[in-house]
Amino acid sequence: MSRISGRPAISTEHVYGLSLRVARWREGTSGTPLLFLNGIGADIAAAAPLLARMHGREVWTLDMPGVGGSPDALLPYGAPTIAAVVMEIADRLGHKRVDLAGFSWGGALAQQIAIQFPGRVRRLVLMATTPVMGAPGIGWAAMFDDDMLASGLKIQTATPLGIAYQSAAMAGWTSIGLLAGLKTMPVLVLAGEQDGVMPVCYARMLAEQIDGALLEVLPGSHLFPFTHAAAVADRISAFLDRPASAQAAA
Repeated sequence: MSRISGRPAISTEHVYGLSLRVARWREGTSGTPLLFLNGIGADIAAAAPLLARMHGREVWTLDMPGVGGSPDALLPYGAPTIAAVVMEIADRLGHKRVDLAGFSWGGALAQQIAIQFPGRVRRLVLMATTPVMGAPGIGWAAMFDDDMLASGLKIQTATPLGIAYQSAAMAGWTSIGLLAGLKTMPVLVLAGEQDGVMPVCYARMLAEQIDGALLEVLPGSHLFPFTHAAAVADRISAFLDRPASAQAAA
């Protein structure tokens, strides 16, 4: 398979008793790779329209246990454990440092990784997410998202156990009080102006917790990274390519 095509290279990584399907676009491209973490119950196929547009860099993502091509986990897992699993996969791919983007549930996991492994994250993009996860099953609310209904996008590919374990991993999770430690890390917070699942107020909470974070409200509702994929890919790419000096001056 061509490494510069719009189709990703697919592999399976076996880490700490889990078998996780991994997709890599533009494998081996020079520069800092981008790791994308998806929303609850969403698989590689749901992310593909966005990630295939992230030109000029390697981009990779994975199916969480019980989602898409990854079988169910045998036991529940917590946020710190799955964060360590993800970064172990990064090690195996040869990625000692990554840019990190997370959507919804994946945005919470991205925060956990940035807090847990701060030296390994160059820049952070948080989309349609929150510093407080208190609503198990939030992924099902996305089934009734205005953008999704209009587009026909099918986002849920998880088993019931997969959804249950993803929900449990973040039950009661919060990053409040810990995000201040990311003040030296460039952070972009994106929100959908009509998001009824993660309203803009959550994005404002995130931006207020992180000194120097950039907050932008974009057209669309909860699934705006997928239903407005071209515009979101361009915005993320511009942020990741922005000189450090320009970020510090913003």
